[in-house]
Amino acid sequence: MCELFAVSSSEPARVRLRFAEFATHGAPRHGGNPDGWGAAYFDGRDAHVLREPIAATRSAFVHVLEDHEFHSPLVLSHVRRASRGPVALANTQPFSHEMAGRRHVFAHNGDLPEVRAQWTLGEGCAWPIGQTDSEHVFCHLLRALAPLWREAQPPSVQARCDAVTAFAATMRSFGPANFLYSDGELLFAHADRRRQADDEVRPPGLHLLLRGASHAHDHRADGLHLCTPEATREHSLAMVASVPLGGGHWIALDPGELVVLRAGERLR
Repeated sequence: MCELFAVSSSEPARVRLRFAEFATHGAPRHGGNPDGWGAAYFDGRDAHVLREPIAATRSAFVHVLEDHEFHSPLVLSHVRRASRGPVALANTQPFSHEMAGRRHVFAHNGDLPEVRAQWTLGEGCAWPIGQTDSEHVFCHLLRALAPLWREAQPPSVQARCDAVTAFAATMRSFGPANFLYSDGELLFAHADRRRQADDEVRPPGLHLLLRGASHAHDHRADGLHLCTPEATREHSLAMVASVPLGGGHWIALDPGELVVLRAGERLR
């Protein structure tokens, strides 16, 4: 099953992902997740969205990305094992669409076999480019959020939370609904159930690590090195992952739990 990872920080963090190693985390089948990889590094309202529809172990481009000095306060990453739609760039996550002058980014872990037939798209602002169930539901989310963004820039946190909560409840009815979504300010992480290392589908679907305020952060795991430079003020940092990555007090999220992060802190 696909792997999700995200970082939210109040200071730009350097996130180096060694995708060849990262893609094997939590993968119950031989070969890890061979059907594509991608990462989004936010820079204000926009984001560098880098994707490739091949295994990281065969990619030349991924080595350039691993050594690039990207610094970002908000990063989303996904590695893919295809279930819906062919292996192609259009079906490689994370997906991104523009709305209200902002880049919106979404990544999903799970299989929703009936969603395209039963949850059809009507009139709205977003249409899928590829054939995946994941991008299909992302377009539903954008259509639910569009009225809020037309009324306010940005909408209130509560209004966005209500819309994402309602969307997630519907999405869960079609299958495992672990997803990450960000509008460049807030990071939403919704947990459900996922295929575990023993090949059984059950919770937890996501894990959360909240690091206390510090003048600098440094975190290492197989395939991951994350750090923030020494800052004059203390800053917070949070990570979300399909499976715990490295040390620290990782919290397994309950099915249906929605975590909202802003600048490295959890909003309650």
